[in-house]
Amino acid sequence: MHRRNFIKTGSLAGLTIGAVAAGSCNLVSTDKKDNGPANTEKPDDFVLNEVTIDALQQKMQRKEYTSRSITELYLKRIEAIDKNGPKLNAVIEINKDALNIADAMDKERAAGKVRGPLHGIPVLIKDNISTGDSMHTTAGALAIADNIVKQDAFIIHKLREAGAVILGKTNLSEWANFRSTHSTSAWSSRGGQTKCPYILDRNPSGSSAGSGSAAAANLCAIAIGTETDGSIVSPSSVNGLAGIKPTVGLWSRSGIIPISKTQDTAGPMARTVRDAAILLGALAGEDPQDSITAESKGKVEPDYTKYLDSNGLKGKRIGMEKTGLKTSPAMDALFQQAIDTLKSKGAIIVEVELNKELKKIGTAENTVLQFEFKDGLNKYLSTANSKVKSLADVIAFNKQNETKAMPFFKQEILEQSDKRGGLDSKEYLDAVNLTTGTTRNAIDTILKKNNLDAIIAPTNGFAGCIDLVNGDYDNGFSFSSPAAMAGYPHITVPMGFAYGLPAGISFISTAYKEGDIIKLGYAYEQASKKRAAPVFKVDLLG
Repeated sequence: MHRRNFIKTGSLAGLTIGAVAAGSCNLVSTDKKDNGPANTEKPDDFVLNEVTIDALQQKMQRKEYTSRSITELYLKRIEAIDKNGPKLNAVIEINKDALNIADAMDKERAAGKVRGPLHGIPVLIKDNISTGDSMHTTAGALAIADNIVKQDAFIIHKLREAGAVILGKTNLSEWANFRSTHSTSAWSSRGGQTKCPYILDRNPSGSSAGSGSAAAANLCAIAIGTETDGSIVSPSSVNGLAGIKPTVGLWSRSGIIPISKTQDTAGPMARTVRDAAILLGALAGEDPQDSITAESKGKVEPDYTKYLDSNGLKGKRIGMEKTGLKTSPAMDALFQQAIDTLKSKGAIIVEVELNKELKKIGTAENTVLQFEFKDGLNKYLSTANSKVKSLADVIAFNKQNETKAMPFFKQEILEQSDKRGGLDSKEYLDAVNLTTGTTRNAIDTILKKNNLDAIIAPTNGFAGCIDLVNGDYDNGFSFSSPAAMAGYPHITVPMGFAYGLPAGISFISTAYKEGDIIKLGYAYEQASKKRAAPVFKVDLLG
């Protein structure tokens, strides 16, 4: 989430129009057509560049590679690109057990057992998701850098069951970008600053910055992020990825360091819609430890790849968010091209104005998140394997270790949250009803009134500059809040480039309509083919 603007201007900051700062660091050097990043002096010849899950499975089936050799290649790639070379700083910790897991999956394959499409596939996960191994789970915070948990989060248990190889954990905006109104996305006191692999002085966006940067830079086959408001779709968009924020309840949240019980969810971040769909189905399911997942009963698809139809746009009615064509000349041009592509594949475009319907929410979302963050984090820390046992302890730790924990920005949001009351307070209950109820009604009414299959808009603005002195700034546009506040599904797909920077197009719909928006997103992806690998330019001047 772009937390600074979110807190400053209210829950709909993401939908407001501001000056796009795409050229604010330096002038940009790209190719003439701007179909992607300009050529680099040294070509990136990594053997697994842009490889898909299906291609990796074929390579293992043909015995060209093993899970171990693939895992070794990614580990070497992380060392070369993330720790040396461009120094993306996307991976916060390597899993010491990764090669052992790969070996075990190879033995199973040799014995004739293949668990499914994720068997032997290396995955990176965000460092607010618990793993019952030697890795830490810290949300990027030095305050709980000692936290090594005993049990996998539910989705990690599902990931292991599917046969995936957990490569390691990715950096994030500390506390999932819920610490300061002047924060810099993609920075944490434990992990430092993560960079955008397209242009290195650009911010890969938060809070799932490490997952976005790593997947885009081919440090893994696929990655997992988490979102409260924008933290999957925003880093997916600015890193040229397909990202899916599921309906809240499709994936369990147990074992994930929380912000909001009404809005939090994890989700896949991948280079293709197909890869994201594969991971989505594998990790969905009911979890007794997360009661909201009971609502998904009978609504979960074990395999979302069945919705992958290149002709899936034909005859579909799609609402186009009116303000999506009022962002900036470069973004408007990309969005208009996307609309033209959708029409060329048989979609019917209807202009809608969701932004207008949600203005009355104001700052209520911020109120909800602060109440729920205090409640959820206190419950998580009370049983965590850390000396820090409460939000108050976190605040105290940061003050006592200010030079290391808060060298650039402070912790106003933590302090504001700690002053909130319980979840039985009228202020909280009124705010929940206003945000969730109003947003769901607005989305559902627009969909029903216009007989729509989805609503589209640019996902967000282009990647902003890394600025640890002033923090994040308004980069023009974001469409994350409606689906986030409603708890509804949201997919972003690469829409093209301007200034050498990627941008995504968003498709949202009502609860548990992941299949519908995956179909639309996939058909658009296949018609447009806008994904391009990063080139690690040092700055915008090249």
